[in-house]
Amino acid sequence: MCGIVGVLGDHEVAPILVEALKRLEYRGYDSAGIATVQDGALDRRRAVGKLVNLSDRLVHDPLPGRSGIGHTRWATHGGPSEANAHPHRAGRVAVVHNGIIENFRELRERLNGTVWESETDTETIAKLCEHYIDAGMTPREAAAETLSHLDGAFALAFLFEGEDDLIVAARKGSPLAIGYGEGEMFVGSDAIALAPLTNRLTYLEEGDYAFVTRAGAEIFDSGGRRANREMREIAAQATQIDKGGHRHFMAKEIFEQPTVLADCLSHYVSGDQVLIPEGEVDFSQTDRLILVACGTAYYACLVAKYWFEQLAGLPVDVDIASEFRYREPPISAQSTAVFVSQSGETADTLAALRHVRDKAASVLSVVNVAESSIARESDLALPIKAGIEVGVASTKAFVCQLGVLANLAVLAARQRGRIDAAREAELLTTLQSLPALTNQALALEDQIRRHTGTLARAQTVLFLGRGAMFPLALEGALKLKEISYIHAEGYASGELKHGPIALVDKTVPVVVLAPRDALFDKTISNMQEVMAREGKVWLVTDKKASDGVWKTLTMPAIDPLFAPILYAIPAQLIAYHTAVHKGTDVDQPRNLAKSVTVE
Repeated sequence: MCGIVGVLGDHEVAPILVEALKRLEYRGYDSAGIATVQDGALDRRRAVGKLVNLSDRLVHDPLPGRSGIGHTRWATHGGPSEANAHPHRAGRVAVVHNGIIENFRELRERLNGTVWESETDTETIAKLCEHYIDAGMTPREAAAETLSHLDGAFALAFLFEGEDDLIVAARKGSPLAIGYGEGEMFVGSDAIALAPLTNRLTYLEEGDYAFVTRAGAEIFDSGGRRANREMREIAAQATQIDKGGHRHFMAKEIFEQPTVLADCLSHYVSGDQVLIPEGEVDFSQTDRLILVACGTAYYACLVAKYWFEQLAGLPVDVDIASEFRYREPPISAQSTAVFVSQSGETADTLAALRHVRDKAASVLSVVNVAESSIARESDLALPIKAGIEVGVASTKAFVCQLGVLANLAVLAARQRGRIDAAREAELLTTLQSLPALTNQALALEDQIRRHTGTLARAQTVLFLGRGAMFPLALEGALKLKEISYIHAEGYASGELKHGPIALVDKTVPVVVLAPRDALFDKTISNMQEVMAREGKVWLVTDKKASDGVWKTLTMPAIDPLFAPILYAIPAQLIAYHTAVHKGTDVDQPRNLAKSVTVE
């Protein structure tokens, strides 16, 4: 979601702020702005749309100063407009904010008589802070008092007129890091934003706030007590962002999958056994597995449900994080809960984790960011080893999530006595073959590209699959919706005649995901029903099927148990090349954010 950056520097900060905001573009945004302090005077510049619009504004209307804050906004309260863009200012105070202030209406009523310039909840923060300064408080006191009245989720940075050497930073529910330089200090939403500036970071804990000066940072916990937070050095390769010669980040990340999947799978295997290097996991006494996630990660959990139940005989509940705690599910003390999130900051998933933490026997997380809130608040965090994923539509993180969950399912099967050493070795051999097979699947790109022009002209596209391929059908439809804006739906093939077949005619492409598994013949029967109604079937399979389909994409042969990992490749490439045909913004699709850090 929104991106925050702050700099107390030795040089003009406007270009530094804009460059840092560019590194946060992957989060998604619709407006941007910066504020600086120059000789005690506070000023700001804002623009709607891409960062180039803000850059153009700064060329014609420069903003001097060596202290400043910046923001890329993704609209929540109020649509994209300059008035709603951050930073928001009230007199001597400028604020940038990621999150949602749930009690902003109540706070506005408390500030009766105030003239409001925007529709945002964030302006309320600035006005409230200015109110306390008017009452005689110092900027530090006013910021701390303001924070005590805010309900909801936020990462905040305050800048003050007359204060060339102060940024107040705070977090509750949204990530924020403080960076240390030589006589300079930085604030950022994540390590990526600050990578060119410093590799020494401290991540604020939940409820922390900090007074940041060029001499360092004084950090306080939610109770106002001084807090010592660990400083970490972030490896340079962990924050590198480039397209590697590809047209889009998404394309680069699709083609990185053989490498990152190999890293992921090997991380959890020692010899012929699954090994969890980070700590112990014991499924032998687990009575139920609870898998919780959002979006693409949720579909990874749906695939994993098949693996855990088939291999380990372990009952599995899969929940969308935003619904999980509101239905108040009964959780036994013998349950294991697993939370899956690429960023490790997904607000709904984090809230679900906190709901479960004192109820389940153990809480595991499958994450891509080791320093994230979800990782830190889990009993054990399992890294997916995917590296930075910039494209909003998740690709390599998805296959690596599946890789971790597949290894966990094999481990659970062994611990519960459902497989012997020979079967475990056989399963791991199959998993270890996947990176090479994904390379072979990527070699089919040209075939896929040639046929996506037809999909680009469609109004509706259906994806069908059975068994563990049903979640892949959901994922394929989601990918197409996300980046091409074409209406798409994924269905279990056997569900076709219970309603969706009414959509089928000669204008509707239907992508059928059908590896040679026990349900293959049933899937082909469902496919014939589509063809009988003139639907254009694009069959993705590793087995020869009947004639009459529109197109067939022949996949490498794979044990059908783990076929979902391999079949993610054509699903991603179909979506990608359809979007390219349409000319949409592949890496930053409209209305979407990479990390959803508010409910």
